[in-house]
Amino acid sequence: MSSEDAKTMAVHTENLKRIFGNVNERDHVVAVNGLNLDVRPGEVFGLLGHNGAGKTTTIRLLNGVLAPTAGSMRVLGYDPVEEGPYLRRQTGVLTESPSLDEKLSAQENLTIYGRLYGVDETTTRARAAELLETFDLSTRAAEPVGTFSKGMRQRLALARALLHQPRLIFLDEPTAGLDPVAAESVRRLILRLTEENRRTVILCTHNLVEAQRLCHRVCVLEHGQLVALGTPTNLSRNLQQGIRLTIEMDRYDPDAFSPPEAAREVTWNAGAQVLQLRLPHREDVPALVASLVDAGHRIYRVSPEEPTLEDVYFALHNAHESAGKKVVV
Repeated sequence: MSSEDAKTMAVHTENLKRIFGNVNERDHVVAVNGLNLDVRPGEVFGLLGHNGAGKTTTIRLLNGVLAPTAGSMRVLGYDPVEEGPYLRRQTGVLTESPSLDEKLSAQENLTIYGRLYGVDETTTRARAAELLETFDLSTRAAEPVGTFSKGMRQRLALARALLHQPRLIFLDEPTAGLDPVAAESVRRLILRLTEENRRTVILCTHNLVEAQRLCHRVCVLEHGQLVALGTPTNLSRNLQQGIRLTIEMDRYDPDAFSPPEAAREVTWNAGAQVLQLRLPHREDVPALVASLVDAGHRIYRVSPEEPTLEDVYFALHNAHESAGKKVVV
């Protein structure tokens, strides 16, 4: 990527590395190891990985809280190390365990945060009222945060991260502790931030179903290294072997129909009248169904089961543990 192309990215890193401890000592830790990453403006970008994979360290580096051991990075056009204070005025961060002043009310927590970020008082009041309404906290705005449930605190912390209308938002498990209704509201808000307001969101999560639903692209980190990068769909199709197919039909006559040679794991459940098999490519499905019909079988249902992001994640984890391979699609 050219330097001009890099400037258009919300986040651009080159060979980013962060080591804790003395590299000459045996107990040093390589938290981020040669990370090359580009995040486009206006996308929801998923940062996935197990505990200790390097996600939190990466976020701290991108916000200028930590300095890299090696490599370079630009975030919203800023150098996080040299221009950290300017950068942080344009980023919002929701940590997995957000700190709120429990003795102050929800309104007071937001007001103080607005002052810290240089938002004028009138705008702070208006934004606070809007966000408290959005997160169903307006009726509790004057009550001490210490009386709030975990879910209410999570919603307030998210409101606080959005108060100064940041261009780039880091969300660490944003729906943790929320009931299904509140969690769905947060998901819709995340999509609205990117689709309508052109905000960029970096989503750190262990919820792979949520990542598959929300993220335009995801990257998977293992022990500080990037092991996969791409859209959830492309990762699913390229990293898993084939597609599993469930076909409900009137009967299965192996004398009249033979599965293609490439088919694997062929099973027939006579009680449920279901044929299951795995094909190398989803493009093979129409020809298979046509062959069954030509053989006189009556088809009632065809259900392709493509691998999920969760399947991909565990496949990548196992592959990295055994071979340390990286896949970019």
